[in-house]
Amino acid sequence: GLEEGAKNQFSTLSNLITTINQKKEGIGNRNSPTRLVLPNIKNGRDLPPLCLDVRQKQRMSIDALPQELKAPFPPEPSLPIRTKTVKDFQDDVEKSKASGDWKAVHNFYSTTFDSFLEINAAFKKDTNSPFNTIEDSGIDAKFVNVVYDALLNTPQDVQKSVLKGIINGLLQEWTGPRTKDDLRAYCILLQNPQFSNTSTYVIYAHLLRQIAALTEADHHFLVHWSKKISQKRFKQVVDRLLQFISLRLFPAKPEEFPPMVKCTWWIPSATKVLALFNAANSLISPPIISYTDFYNSTLDHIDLMEEYHNWQCYGNSHRFSFCQYPFIISIAAKKVIIQRDSEQQMISIARQSLVDKVSRRQKPDMNMLFLNVKVRRTHLVSDSLDELARKKADLKKKLKVTFVGEAGLDMGGLTKEWFLLLIRQIFHPDYGMFTYHKDSHCHWFSSFKCDNYSEFRLVGALMGLAVYNSITLDIRFPPCCYKKLLSPPIVPCDHNTLVGICGVTLDDLFQIMPELAHGLSELLSYEGNVEEDFYSTFQVFQEEFGVIKSYNLKPNGDKIPVTNRNRKEYVQLYVDFLLNRSIYKQFAAFYYGFHSVCASYALLLLRPEEVEILVCGSPELDMSALQRSTQYEGYQKTDLTIRYFWDVVLGFSLDLQKKLLHFATGSDRVPVGGMADLNFKISKSETSTNWLPVAHTCFNQLCLPPYKNKKELKQKLIIGISNAEGFGLE
Repeated sequence: GLEEGAKNQFSTLSNLITTINQKKEGIGNRNSPTRLVLPNIKNGRDLPPLCLDVRQKQRMSIDALPQELKAPFPPEPSLPIRTKTVKDFQDDVEKSKASGDWKAVHNFYSTTFDSFLEINAAFKKDTNSPFNTIEDSGIDAKFVNVVYDALLNTPQDVQKSVLKGIINGLLQEWTGPRTKDDLRAYCILLQNPQFSNTSTYVIYAHLLRQIAALTEADHHFLVHWSKKISQKRFKQVVDRLLQFISLRLFPAKPEEFPPMVKCTWWIPSATKVLALFNAANSLISPPIISYTDFYNSTLDHIDLMEEYHNWQCYGNSHRFSFCQYPFIISIAAKKVIIQRDSEQQMISIARQSLVDKVSRRQKPDMNMLFLNVKVRRTHLVSDSLDELARKKADLKKKLKVTFVGEAGLDMGGLTKEWFLLLIRQIFHPDYGMFTYHKDSHCHWFSSFKCDNYSEFRLVGALMGLAVYNSITLDIRFPPCCYKKLLSPPIVPCDHNTLVGICGVTLDDLFQIMPELAHGLSELLSYEGNVEEDFYSTFQVFQEEFGVIKSYNLKPNGDKIPVTNRNRKEYVQLYVDFLLNRSIYKQFAAFYYGFHSVCASYALLLLRPEEVEILVCGSPELDMSALQRSTQYEGYQKTDLTIRYFWDVVLGFSLDLQKKLLHFATGSDRVPVGGMADLNFKISKSETSTNWLPVAHTCFNQLCLPPYKNKKELKQKLIIGISNAEGFGLE
């Protein structure tokens, strides 16, 4: 990129930049929208939300514009005729490298980037075609890539001429709506690699400001054009925007940038443009890049709760908050927000209980500050159900568990044990609440009808309590379950409103019942006569307790044959029946159970995949990472016993490694922050080496006697971790 001292060469541009500041203040104020939400237009497509409107307290669906806008397009100015091809340009570059004379290349760059019209003249595939649709931007991507790849290897005066030209384009007076040529120019300029250098950030900021201030219709075009950019270039643009935000928040050299008070619009503008790329990424299946590539870990170090409270108080008003754009906040940061929000709710509920007690002139009791659950191991499910049903008002208090007949004190370990055993029992096939699908290795709700769905509410409450108390669970639900759990993310006030109903596709069914989904996929692609060969109707059959029952997918479905013309409708209704309608009562109880504990506007920040990570943690164990982050008490990491321990553990099978993790921490899942977040400690046990290891799961601590050799350590450790149910006091 540009060298460290290159910024001095741009000092001559300061007057032009000042002019941008003066002119764009007025232009930005005229054109800047209050939020990046596309209007509802009939026959539109669905675009992912660019930001959240908390004033409505619900997720927004954004209806995109039709492929061709019905409003008349602004007339496109005639473009200059430019005939240089990719090969011509490459030949010029090679000649310049050989001769040292860069005049031809310099002329090309200075002319091409001198205005938006020239950019289009150079890079538009056909200057005589309007390219006014979302399907084709008309940009010659190969030529753009070649020109940008060569740019950073040209002399500084060439690079400087490009930046001067961009400033000329940004200073253009806009008298009406942007043309599609203008949007093409913006799309091309965003890919300029020069903007990776902090010395260009003032120019970059003004480019971003103009793009952020475009109309919703223009954003619609940019979103659809951006999804056609190659994965490599797409990722580079996203990384460049994230770096811009990070360095503006925490500049390595503050003197490089204007004072923050004079450029408060930098970060909001960059974040809004990043939202366009996030929307484009969500339109593709599979996405161009992972949703985690939009995370900005720098935000982990700002005052997240202030951001959260600003978002709650001001919504999407003129006050900017990163919570308006949750895709940029990492799962670790979202976990912090949810935990602190939970803690504040716990404190508030406990304080109210104390005030109520004192106002009735009753003696305060410490137990009133907690959700105390007392259960018998032999009646685990029924006792837990009774306790949670009786103590609905206390669900938002800190959880404490007592096993009847055991002397263990719950400092966190008993709670983990309770969750583990309860989940294991409820999800057992003999219990009948959930069906385990071997092909997909996940559980799904049983569609059997019953009189009481309270146990499904219990499972939902358990998941809510786990998130609320920062416990990870070994639950194997498909991604569709978490999508339904956020439909809607806030419990509706009207109890007649349907909950847990979301748009489902054949892809969702593939994740649960791959064999059935494959059969339906074959039906869709069948080239013969569907009606005559399959002889199916809009009716499905299910076995319930040995009895075959039929259900119509639509009114009079048993009389409507499935044909080549209506088979798509049949498949969609079939999938909706399996994943929504047939299990509605079961899932509604589960939904209300989860939200009875976890009701929080912080859920609006989460994607379904992130809810799954918060509930289940990560199943992938990295014992080497655990070794690096382990703390020691009474031992040094170089001691022989410790070296024996890690040699044995790293050689364990995955099953034994999970047992060790469960033995020491009460869970075999890895928390959101990875192994380092476990705060795992190995302490020296001053007992006979005949003793087995002991664990304090409340503190993620393993007490290890100084065994004499590796064989003895391995034998005692395996015995200990394989017989680890129950608690006692030493």
